[in-house]
Amino acid sequence: MTSAERPYRRRRNVTAVSLLLLVLAVVLGPSPSSAAGTDWWEPAARPAPDSRVDVTGEPFTGTDARGEVRGFVDAHDHIFANEAFGGRLICGKPFSDKGVADALRDCPEHYPDGSLAVFDFITKGGDGKHDPVGWPTFKDWPAHDSMTHQQNYYAWVERAWRGGQRVLVNDLVTNGVICSVYFFKDRGCDEMTSIRLQAKLSYDMQAYIDKIYGGPGKGFFRIVTDSAQARAVIEQGKLAVVLGVETSEPFGCKQVLDIAQCSKADIDKGLDELHALGVRSMFLCHKFDNALCGVRFDSGTLGTAINVGQFLSTGTFWKTEKCTGPQADNPIGDASAAEAEKKLPAGQEVPSYSADAQCNVRGLTGLGEYAVRGMMRRGMMLEIDHMSVKATARVLDIFEAESYPGVLSSHSWMDMDWTERVYGLGGFIAQYMHGSEGFVSEAKRTEALRDKFGVGYGYGTDMNGVGGWPAPRGADAPNKVTYPFKSVDGGSVIDRQTTGERTWDLNTDGAAHYGLVPDWIEDIRRVGGQDVVDDLFRGAESYLDTWKASENHEAGVNLATGSTASASSSEWSLFTSYGPDRAVDGDSGTRWASDWSDDQWYQVDLGSTRLVKRVTLDWERAYGKAYRIDLSTDGVNWRTVWSTTAGDGGLDTAGFTATPARYVRVQGLARGTEWGYSLQEVGVHST
Repeated sequence: MTSAERPYRRRRNVTAVSLLLLVLAVVLGPSPSSAAGTDWWEPAARPAPDSRVDVTGEPFTGTDARGEVRGFVDAHDHIFANEAFGGRLICGKPFSDKGVADALRDCPEHYPDGSLAVFDFITKGGDGKHDPVGWPTFKDWPAHDSMTHQQNYYAWVERAWRGGQRVLVNDLVTNGVICSVYFFKDRGCDEMTSIRLQAKLSYDMQAYIDKIYGGPGKGFFRIVTDSAQARAVIEQGKLAVVLGVETSEPFGCKQVLDIAQCSKADIDKGLDELHALGVRSMFLCHKFDNALCGVRFDSGTLGTAINVGQFLSTGTFWKTEKCTGPQADNPIGDASAAEAEKKLPAGQEVPSYSADAQCNVRGLTGLGEYAVRGMMRRGMMLEIDHMSVKATARVLDIFEAESYPGVLSSHSWMDMDWTERVYGLGGFIAQYMHGSEGFVSEAKRTEALRDKFGVGYGYGTDMNGVGGWPAPRGADAPNKVTYPFKSVDGGSVIDRQTTGERTWDLNTDGAAHYGLVPDWIEDIRRVGGQDVVDDLFRGAESYLDTWKASENHEAGVNLATGSTASASSSEWSLFTSYGPDRAVDGDSGTRWASDWSDDQWYQVDLGSTRLVKRVTLDWERAYGKAYRIDLSTDGVNWRTVWSTTAGDGGLDTAGFTATPARYVRVQGLARGTEWGYSLQEVGVHST
């Protein structure tokens, strides 16, 4: 969920009084009652009246000639955001036992003319007035630029599935600060309470769809909890639904005045609970710094307003520093949001930031690293969008050190300079649902990397996520969508979609709701050609590859732990030891430190000759800028297997051809600081 300025979309001007709410929110005719015939893909008892799907033909099943599943993947959607933020920010429901008229109706305060639709005029501009009537007329909503109305009605999701989508990641989402400051709510603001409710309703929606399709297990909407189950669902031609979490304070892990409000026990309990609910991917931070990690900033005046929310949530503003590499967090902009600043306590004001300091000083905390490793142990996938580049760098270092593939970028929020590292790990990347021209441009920019790693592509619709969606290109636009058109596999025919008395046309309405995803993909094909769509059609297989590799990952044995270690020198201290054994004791809170000169070495004796393929070095602040890894079987004859002159500290992974060795030596050549060399932990691995 995000509404920060993205490429290819115009920044919105918002009214001053609501600027803070906008930013905080960024976290963030009828068919017959029964189907003719016995086609498995048609519901046996769809309620009447209801939305039409307007797709004919049998959905494709099975695998391709290579044994791979086919289909599109939406890696980032929010089906039940209507239950978040106090329950009155997003109006309408994805389904209702009372029928479509109950599901697709506006919030009470929007009647009779939208005068009290505060969030609507915050996000859309104008006075917020609109026709609140949903079913059956839908005069003003859903719309591509309306962020306060339900876009994920079940029949619209059904249409996307019929159009070729085979994976949908339903991110359970909320934000306690938004809930607390928004005027209208009908429940409390505890984030985990909302996450639990949304998880329950996801299963309720599955049961509802099963019921109209003829019984348990018969519906197209299948919540899956492992990659094999997902693959089986897709091979049947159905939609595999994966539960994720995107929230600002997971497990209650907020920080107040830089003091964590959670413990390792809270993290373990929270991860166990989410895993039991079926959650298999999640964000550790979102919009506001928390006890786990720093965030990637929002830009401009919008960023200033979110910074106010950061203060209200944590008691501190964002802090920046000069970036140490090519990656950068978004520039915050100036402190010009005067109305947002009025939300601050007397005497407080948003700080100004240097233009050459665009990185969040806050990276992955100790508790954050504990949570990351906890997710690895449970085979869960980590979303790095919204993490600061400092936090992301540490996460990628950890994953590379452990050869863990479970990394996701689902909606264009990570620094694009990380793309090759993500693919190198075996991770998966999806692009935000930009307009077709912008989406095609970005897809082509990264096409060579997908070809290099042999992976497919995804999209993140972020619907119900307060982000804005593709505007209409116009009835006279070149290469416009022509109705009806065939699905990508060629087996279905897709016409304009009708719900009640309203028929949508992507050319003139834009991507107003989830049912228009197939139309948007056809627009991409017409604008960008078949190659981009082919990459998207391989998305489901690539997503499952990442998930399976995460599930199957086994923590490698660190051959160095408990081994005999020696060094050229050790720094002396009256209060503690910095001896060589401290870097192989399995405790990252201890370390070896050398004297303050360049030519130093650190050596591990494995006790016997082992096959060595990888060495990991977790540096303290005193790191090696230039160093090499030497191996020996006898401690006399050495062979250099890896070296660098561009060390930058943190967690380094040196990989090389598997080589027999008993002794492993790190030979320092040049220090990165005025101090010596200091290692918290040394890892030696055979895989």
